[in-house]
Amino acid sequence: MTTLVANTSYRGAWPALLTPSTPDGGVDVHMLEQLTAYLLDKGADGLYVCGSAGEGVSLSVPERCRVAETVAARVAGHVPLIIHVGAVATRDAVALARHARALGVAGVASILPPFGRGIAATYAHYAAIAAAVPDVPFYPYLFGGQVDALTLLQELIARIPNLGGAKYTGSDMFELQALVDLAGARCSETGWTIFSGMDEQCLFAALFGSPANIGSTLNLMPGAYKALRASYEAGDVLRARDLQVRANRVTRVLHRFGFFGAMFEGLRYLGLDCGEPRLPNLPMPVESHATFRAALDAVDFLELAAM
Repeated sequence: MTTLVANTSYRGAWPALLTPSTPDGGVDVHMLEQLTAYLLDKGADGLYVCGSAGEGVSLSVPERCRVAETVAARVAGHVPLIIHVGAVATRDAVALARHARALGVAGVASILPPFGRGIAATYAHYAAIAAAVPDVPFYPYLFGGQVDALTLLQELIARIPNLGGAKYTGSDMFELQALVDLAGARCSETGWTIFSGMDEQCLFAALFGSPANIGSTLNLMPGAYKALRASYEAGDVLRARDLQVRANRVTRVLHRFGFFGAMFEGLRYLGLDCGEPRLPNLPMPVESHATFRAALDAVDFLELAAM
């Protein structure tokens, strides 16, 4: 039998950490420390670093290492960290995974290989990353609809001993439940976590068995998602539904004003000036700021953010 890496099953609300920027597009380390501290104070159960929300693939390898080091030092082991190491070049992903391992992280994750390289290339890409850190849980980052996630994960179980589960960003709850059900015997041996990655579907994912969620809008209102999960786990599904509906109203506003630029402007509204997103993500035009904040006020954003 294949020897499996020791692991933990995770729960709760995990912000997909944004990466604050300097005016020239670099990493603002000072603001990164402040944002990390803010999310810890709000009770984040873990942090997901340099994912799509953190614009990891838009950063250089040295910048990504600096982000991981900064967050790990600020967290100091108080909550688990998963570092997203996915990259266009497999060797960059491998180097980032080894760097993350040296920081003592809870796991490493990776998006599917870019540019539709095919399923055989996906297996090889993931296997190379996971093999570089055999004692660290590996989490593929799956976007619903891009692949048959169930078949992919079943194959990865056979190929990757340190597979720890996955992050599933999709709205197909039938598919998500099938991924959760793969836990079986693995859960008793190693732990197994299927993180839900679509904030708008957080409650539905919990209903279908996902014990934890990773999401970008948790940078703005982590307490609302913690309260949503706590309400669901206490059996108060109606309150959980109300919180999901209210959070989704904020999310609609973010999308209406250009999601990435709106995320950064939303943080500024909370007193956290994290700069602007990096190209090809666009900043929000200055002339839209007042209208955007008024739209947030109309959906009680500050009340949700204060939770």
